[in-house]
Amino acid sequence: MSNADDWFSEEVCRKLGNYVYRLIDPRNGETFYVGKGRNNRVFQHARDLGGVDDDESQMLGAKLDRIRAIKNVGLKVIHVIHRHEIPENAVFEVEAALIDAFPGLTNVQGGHASSDRGPMSHIELIDKYNLPTVPLDPPHRLLVININKLEDRSDRAAIYNLVRFCWRLSKARAEKADYVLAVVRGVVVGAFRAQAWLPATRANFPDIPYADGSEAHRFGFVGEEAPAEIWDLYVGQRGKRIIQEQLKHSQNPVRYWQC
Repeated sequence: MSNADDWFSEEVCRKLGNYVYRLIDPRNGETFYVGKGRNNRVFQHARDLGGVDDDESQMLGAKLDRIRAIKNVGLKVIHVIHRHEIPENAVFEVEAALIDAFPGLTNVQGGHASSDRGPMSHIELIDKYNLPTVPLDPPHRLLVININKLEDRSDRAAIYNLVRFCWRLSKARAEKADYVLAVVRGVVVGAFRAQAWLPATRANFPDIPYADGSEAHRFGFVGEEAPAEIWDLYVGQRGKRIIQEQLKHSQNPVRYWQC
């Protein structure tokens, strides 16, 4: 057990209730992780550093690497409780807003409903609520993937490269999909046909500069644009809105339809 300065007493825990916290790197003052919790959750990341299994370590690799690097130079993670005594029904929204406010976090996923109600330009908001919608009952088996780093929605090559690499998903279910749809902030911006799903390694994706093998437990696909009639059905000229609850993205960037 470490000293009392990095562990809350029972009395403090009772006072805090639900909270949202930030982990800060003391070497540069950068917030590198945002989370929610109760009691001593905020301290648990550094305390349990050596106790995660291989699969969890792969998922949380960037965060764990940062904590290890801080400890290796004899420093401690700075823990900030950003807001406490948060009502149960609001804690996810507070966490999501804070995740959206700090780019470059090591969080594996965005916060609750971040992709659907997160930061958008006024043009994106107009598109989100004015554009036509995808069919209510899509006639194809679909893999719907959320991408949020797209700068130009008309750049089909950029959309393809973003949506095809790399995801934690069921390869068996992905291979059943007729088409892969790329989504930005609730709007379908691209439709593609996957020809092969492969582990996300440099050998399989030599044209992806950041495919360094560190995410070989994930998958990407090699494929092509969907036929024009399919693109028109799901994307149209400027994109089409997703209104089905089962296809909307929250924390998981991957959604399946009939596959």
